[in-house]
Amino acid sequence: MKTTSKLEAVCRRANEDDIETLFHLIQGYAQKGIMLPRSKEVLARQIDTFVVAEVEGEVVGCGSLTRLGPDLVEIRSLGMTEGYKGLGIGSKLVNRLIELAKEQAVPKIMALTYAVSFFEKNGFAVVDKEIFPEKVWTDCVHCPKQHACDEIAVLKTIG
Repeated sequence: MKTTSKLEAVCRRANEDDIETLFHLIQGYAQKGIMLPRSKEVLARQIDTFVVAEVEGEVVGCGSLTRLGPDLVEIRSLGMTEGYKGLGIGSKLVNRLIELAKEQAVPKIMALTYAVSFFEKNGFAVVDKEIFPEKVWTDCVHCPKQHACDEIAVLKTIG
């Protein structure tokens, strides 16, 4: 386990050199059934939506921001490498994604998650996922858990 006293995580926009690392990080979560898989081709097409967290030049976390409508974006593919969880790096990633939403003048940010307490700690509130038809009709229709979704919807409104 890494210690926070020695870690300085830097969040930056992802680039093509990060695709392989993103693929393996996301795949690890997908194999556990807690994140949708993303192919390398999809990652390459969507690389501009991703941010990564680096510690000493190594990518240890990622997240993406996907527009679902004119006033709504979704945090997706938020994950950390084992050994780096619980050190505040995930919150740094979320804060960077919130900054990107502000830059795009999008007032609402949502996520579907199993880590409800993490999102609540970062200012999100639990909401009914049915209030997001944009999400249901773009992604949920393709999800294997479509009719038995156990993820919790969270929402943050930003000024």
